[in-house]
Amino acid sequence: MTLKLYVDRMSQPSRAVLIFCKVNGIDFEEVIVQLDKGKHRSPEFQEINPMKQVPAIEDGRFKLFESHAILRYLACAFPGVADHWYPADLYKRAKIDSVLDWHHANLRRGAVGYALNTTLGPALGLPLNPQAAAEAEKVLLASLDKIESFWLQGNGRFLLGSTQPSIADLSLVCELMQLEVVEEKDQGRILSPYKRVLSWIDDMKKVTSPHFDEIHTVLFKVKARLQKQRSAKANLHSKM
Repeated sequence: MTLKLYVDRMSQPSRAVLIFCKVNGIDFEEVIVQLDKGKHRSPEFQEINPMKQVPAIEDGRFKLFESHAILRYLACAFPGVADHWYPADLYKRAKIDSVLDWHHANLRRGAVGYALNTTLGPALGLPLNPQAAAEAEKVLLASLDKIESFWLQGNGRFLLGSTQPSIADLSLVCELMQLEVVEEKDQGRILSPYKRVLSWIDDMKKVTSPHFDEIHTVLFKVKARLQKQRSAKANLHSKM
């Protein structure tokens, strides 16, 4: 039976799972779950994931949610996936798991909080919250500093000093790509001090091309629409 991926491409973890499947030639059916329409709260989707979140997968009778668990499963269950994504070596695998566990409590918390409270909240029925955005930015900056000074140390171009990417690289880079939707001056202010991080993002785009840009197209469209709205608003204020 065909693997089903329940996703919304505006979701960072959804994009990571989609890119992983594309890069590794895993056949799947993409089932769109529109978060902005509340489809993740529908009774039908709750049969797939009672937690009401994307991504989720259905592989025959097997159902699974939580993106990191999904990435681990896909790396192990499907033949032909290169070992560097989630190595058979127990010690290398444990190191990758340590990055993934760190991610949820640090980078994800900061990036999600910042993007939602500065930009994306209204699309999901949530108000913008400057105080929450400021608090999230502190977590985000601390996380970027840790990636720059610790996770990217070593001879390789990827996390943990590896010469090839892992599922941790994919999960974290898709998280940071969400910053594309915030104002350019804020995105530059946040990311520009972290030269290793910026080089790593470029390297991840290259090694997953052309799938990286394809899967992120929806994000780039939202970015363009928001920029147009900001420009129109600025022009209006200048005429008043």
